Amino acid sequence: MSDRTRGTVLAVDVGGTKLAVGIVGADGQVASSSRGPTPIGADGEAIWVALVALIDALPDVDQVTAVGVGCGGPMVWPTGLVSPLNMPAWRDFPLRGRLQSQFPGLDVRLHNDAPCLAAAEHWIGAGAGVDNMLGMVVATGVGSGLIVDGRLVNGNSGNAGHIGHVVVDPAGPPCSCGGRGCLEAIARGPALVAWARSQGWQPSGDGSARALADDARVGNAAAVAAFERAGRAVGIAIASSAALLDLSLVVIGGGVAQSGELLFAPLRAALAEHARIEFLRELRVVPAALGQDAGLVGAAALVLNGDRYWSPSVVALGVAESGRAGALGAAKHGG
Repeated sequence: MSDRTRGTVLAVDVGGTKLAVGIVGADGQVASSSRGPTPIGADGEAIWVALVALIDALPDVDQVTAVGVGCGGPMVWPTGLVSPLNMPAWRDFPLRGRLQSQFPGLDVRLHNDAPCLAAAEHWIGAGAGVDNMLGMVVATGVGSGLIVDGRLVNGNSGNAGHIGHVVVDPAGPPCSCGGRGCLEAIARGPALVAWARSQGWQPSGDGSARALADDARVGNAAAVAAFERAGRAVGIAIASSAALLDLSLVVIGGGVAQSGELLFAPLRAALAEHARIEFLRELRVVPAALGQDAGLVGAAALVLNGDRYWSPSVVALGVAESGRAGALGAAKHGG
């Protein structure tokens, strides 16, 4: 049975602020979904329990034929030990193994969440028909996935696309990765909020990045400056990445990106300043088209369109791992 003709897929999207699960059909459409907040301050097991509760509540989840997962990184790939920088409770958490235990006998494919967004937008979103593109998330964290020559790029360790850790200001703030001046340290939602507060912003709302955007729209100077700073940083990172990879399109999603022109206007200004080499003249940067479903669609695409978004060598490794697990289980039970 080919990847494209498999039945419905359980899609899982794990982020620093939200957990999402859904049932996705072969055409990439989300038949049903459920979302909830990532438990704040909880230990790793509590986050896992919350995720399982969302999965169990899905209708017909017992009928799925495979599982696709997008999760914040970095991770040990394709083994599926995840260590999201914005989820300190999960360090080398065996997410793929846990899901294989929940769905014995099913293929479980797991990748970073931003490559899943890139796969989704390339498959049926704003990047459909484009062979060389960057799919980018600007939210609680900043990441991206790379489509080169029509295929998702994995990299040496499966972590290709961590644009959030491209250095955009060597003298900039420290980053949770241990570096300094990374794009993520400037442009992720909590970083925008922290910088705005340091510049005197007193939120009229709940103090979130969304509240910061609301205040920027009504002219709050510190809020406007925070988005200007972040947008320019994103533009600089895109200019460098596009020149390196000869890209024709960048698609940007995520909560911070939903601020619209507050982020995109300074981003475009930075691109105009820095992306000046001839072959980047036609580079386009557009908002993601799939909205909050992008992570689920991309996770499912690892299975449903695996000829583009999943390496055959990784499939073979997954089969070998399943075989070893089965052999160990049989040995333990005297089989």
